[in-house]
Amino acid sequence: MTASAADADWAADESESVPVALPPLMDQVNVSRNESGNATAGGSGGDGGGDEWPQVVMFKLRTAVLLLIVIAAVLGNLLVIVSVMRQRKLRVITNYFVVSLAFADILVAMVVMPFNFSVQFYNEWIFGPVICDLWNSSDVYFTSTSILHLCCISVDRYYAIVKPLKYPIKMTKKMAFVMLAATWLSPITISYAPIFMGWYTTKEHILTRELNECEFKVNKPYAVISSSISFWIPCTIMIFTYLAIFKEANRQEKALHARAGNAMLMHRHSREVGDKNGALHINANTPTKDRNILKMKREHKAARTLGIIMGAFILCWLPFFLFYVSTSLCDTCEYPEVVTVIMFWTGYFNSALNPIIYAYFNRDFRNAFKNTLACAFCSFCKRSASDLDAMERLERRGSAQLRVPIPSRRTSNLASL
Repeated sequence: MTASAADADWAADESESVPVALPPLMDQVNVSRNESGNATAGGSGGDGGGDEWPQVVMFKLRTAVLLLIVIAAVLGNLLVIVSVMRQRKLRVITNYFVVSLAFADILVAMVVMPFNFSVQFYNEWIFGPVICDLWNSSDVYFTSTSILHLCCISVDRYYAIVKPLKYPIKMTKKMAFVMLAATWLSPITISYAPIFMGWYTTKEHILTRELNECEFKVNKPYAVISSSISFWIPCTIMIFTYLAIFKEANRQEKALHARAGNAMLMHRHSREVGDKNGALHINANTPTKDRNILKMKREHKAARTLGIIMGAFILCWLPFFLFYVSTSLCDTCEYPEVVTVIMFWTGYFNSALNPIIYAYFNRDFRNAFKNTLACAFCSFCKRSASDLDAMERLERRGSAQLRVPIPSRRTSNLASL
């Protein structure tokens, strides 16, 4: 009887101890994460507020910076698209690629950045494995699309400056649309298809995948192939094309300065001969030559601006791809999570950087941005795109009238005497 009572007491103790068993490791992490989050949220009113306020300040600062990047990327690239649509002067073949690149950057800001922002805000993945694959696929897809756009722009500038006679034949609107179609379709082969089919990762990662985490764990072949198609091969093409562009641009600049010096000497000689013979001299520069010189200068400015955009893209994404390839090929390498966050958002920042480069280095875009913003925020401004084109024609006509040839000025001075 005593033994059975003891056994009953032992069974009762055992049954009572079951509910207080330690939870699984992931639940412990979630509990500790929630407790730390609650402590952070209520730290200012409790006794431990003095220890938690730096974390609260850093969290709010990080959130504000990431939100600023997202908003700037959306609004800035939207401003680029609207300005090109409103200004006929900007509707050239090169800007077809610029507008398409701006659209890709908007999709990066609206499709890719918010999910990464949610991970930083909640400190875990809350959308499930299907959305995780969609997010990783979109990230790879839009990154590849952006750099392929820049590669197309470098090819366009190469023909415009290095081979100007072949440019109207090669770079037609049809060819531009073919290049844009290839730019948007080709990255699917390294983004959505292999990620949703499971070819990008290892079997161990698929079997041990958790619902509340979204780790982009890739195998070595996919890391090499995807980084080569997305970054290394297009980046190499861009570097060589822009080296050829700047080499030819420098040669043309030197030839232009030499031609200007010869024209000045001819002008001075003709003026001296005209003064001796009592005849008016002829201006050395013809309208056709002036138009060619202005066109060449405009092409050089466009190449410089787009070269700066290419350099900014490489500076923003080169650290990420170096980190991506090295960590994928090294099985024993360890790194803090904050490094991954910095690498990703440095690349995302490039989507917000391009409109700033346009506004700072290109006068046509700067004027278009000013006019578009004025029409957007000023209720008294009702100008349409046709009105802007008419104003541009009046400005060009006025500037052409100001460039009066020297013989005409001498005639008007003689008439005034």
